[in-house]
Amino acid sequence: MTPDRLLDHFDRISDAPDAIPRLRRFILDLAVRGKLVEQKSNDEPASELLKRIQAEKARLVKEGKLRNQEPTLPVEIGDQPFELPTNWEWARFGGIADFSAGRTPSRHDFSYWNTGDYPWASIADMTDGGVVVTTKETVSEKAKEHLFRSEPAPVGTLIMSFKLTIGKISMLGVPAFHNEAIISIHPHLVAMDAYLFKVLPRFSQQGDTKDAIKGATLNRESITNIFLPLPPLAEQNRIVAEVDELMALCDQLEAAQAERESRRDKLAGASLHRVNNGANANEFREHARFHFRHLPRLTTRPEHIQQLRQTILNLAVSGKLVPRDPKDEPASELLKRIQAWRSAAIAEGKIRMPRKQILAVDDSEAPYELPKLWDWVRLGQIIYIHSGDGLTSEAMRRGSVPVFGGNGITGFHDTPNVLRPTVVIGRVGYYCGSIHVTPSQAWITDNAFITEFCTDAIFQNFLVLLLKATNLKENEKATAQPVISGAKIYPIIVGLPPLAEQHRIVAKVDEVMALCNRLEAQLNTTQKLQAGSVY
Repeated sequence: MTPDRLLDHFDRISDAPDAIPRLRRFILDLAVRGKLVEQKSNDEPASELLKRIQAEKARLVKEGKLRNQEPTLPVEIGDQPFELPTNWEWARFGGIADFSAGRTPSRHDFSYWNTGDYPWASIADMTDGGVVVTTKETVSEKAKEHLFRSEPAPVGTLIMSFKLTIGKISMLGVPAFHNEAIISIHPHLVAMDAYLFKVLPRFSQQGDTKDAIKGATLNRESITNIFLPLPPLAEQNRIVAEVDELMALCDQLEAAQAERESRRDKLAGASLHRVNNGANANEFREHARFHFRHLPRLTTRPEHIQQLRQTILNLAVSGKLVPRDPKDEPASELLKRIQAWRSAAIAEGKIRMPRKQILAVDDSEAPYELPKLWDWVRLGQIIYIHSGDGLTSEAMRRGSVPVFGGNGITGFHDTPNVLRPTVVIGRVGYYCGSIHVTPSQAWITDNAFITEFCTDAIFQNFLVLLLKATNLKENEKATAQPVISGAKIYPIIVGLPPLAEQHRIVAKVDEVMALCNRLEAQLNTTQKLQAGSVY
C-alpha cells in the first residue's frame, strides 16, 4: 500500500458516509496481515523475537520486577484467525506483555480526591490513539499510599480500556493512576510499544478470536489470550512508519472531504433558499430548473433529500409550485362555505362552539404576499380538532380495525370510532404533531386529534400537506412530555388556495415526491455499493 494506491481506493469510496473510518480500518487490516510493507529475508524472524521476549520476561521475574505467571495457551494451527507471512508468528498478548488494571478510590472518602497530587485517568480522559496530558480528576498522596501502593504509571505507558468502550488506547503524557476499566500495558520488550499501540485495539475490539469475549467487558483471561500477529521487529518499525504516513494522509483526506461536504451543503442550502424565495414566477422557475438540473450533485446524503422534501412542501403551501388559473373559484368563496358548514355542524352537535373567538388574519400579520385568489386564514377558521377515545392496551390486541395513536397504527380493535378516512394529528409525546390519514374504518385514541373540516372547500390531501408544512411540533409546550392543543394550533396562519388549485398542488407534490423516493433509493443503493467496494 502506497499513498497513490490509497488515493485510488479513496476515489472509489469517497462519497460513502464512513469512507475515511473504513479506509483507516483497511490500512490496519493490511498492516496486520503483512500486506502493507515488504518482507525482507534478512530480518530476524518473529520466532527468534519470541525467544528474546521469553528471555527478557524470565529476567524481569528473576529480578522481582514481574510476577511469575502461568504460561499462556499455545497457538494451535486451527485457531489462527488468518494466514501470516512465513517469518511472522501468532502470539498471545499475555505472552509478550504484562498488564494491570487500575482502581477507583472510595467516593465517600473526600481525602482521596482532587488534591492535585496525582492525575487519575478515566476512559473519558482518553483520546483514541492520542496522548493523555490532563485528567478531569486527581487523587491524593493518601490514595497512593493506602489504595494503589505503587508509583503512578510513568510517561509513555500504553493504557487501554477493556470495559464498555473496548479497545480505546492512549499513551500517558504525564505520570498517572487510572480506574479499573483501564489497563496499563508493559511489553516485555519496550521496542514493541509502537507496534502494539497501532494493532492492539483492532484485535481487542473485533472479538473474532476464539478467546475474545463478545460483550461489553473483557476479563483478565480473555485479555491474556488475545491473538496478535507478530512480525519481525524490524518489520514492525517499517509497519508503524507506513501506518503513520498513511494515517496522516487520511487526516488530510478527511479534512478535504469535510470541506467538500461543507461547500456542497452550502450550495444545496443556497439553491433551495433561492427556490423558496424567488421574487417572481420567472425567477422561481429559473432557480427551480437549476436545482433540479443539478439534483444528483446536490443530494448525496439522506438529509439532503429531507431538505428537498420540506422545500417542496413549503413551495406547495405558498403558491409557488403550480400555475394559477384565473377561472378558479377564489378562496373567499370557500370561506363562506366553511362558515356555513361550521354553523350547521355546531347546530347538529357534531362540533362545539370555540371557547375563544378565532380572529381573522389582519393584513399586518401576513408573512408574505399570497397569489391572487388565495386568502390568509387561521387553522382554527378551517378545521376543528378533538381528541379520540381512550383504549386499554388489552383492547388493542384484538379485532381487525387499526388503532391510531400519536405515532400511527399502534394496534387493532374490534370496533371503529371513525367511519371515513380521517386526518389524525399526534397530540402528546415524541410523535406529537405527526400527521396520519386513517383508512375508511379506524379507532383513534386520546393520544391523537381527530380533524374535522368542510370537504366541499378543502381537499383532504391538501390539508395533510398544509399541516405537514406547518410543522405543528414547533408549537408544542416546552415540557418533558411534549403536548399540543387547539389553543396552540388554531391561531397558526396559513394560506388557503382555490379548491381546484388544491388538487393541482397535490398532484404536483405527488409527482415530485416520487422523484425524491427514486433519488433516495438510488442514494441508498450507491452507498451500499460504495461501502463494499474496498473489500
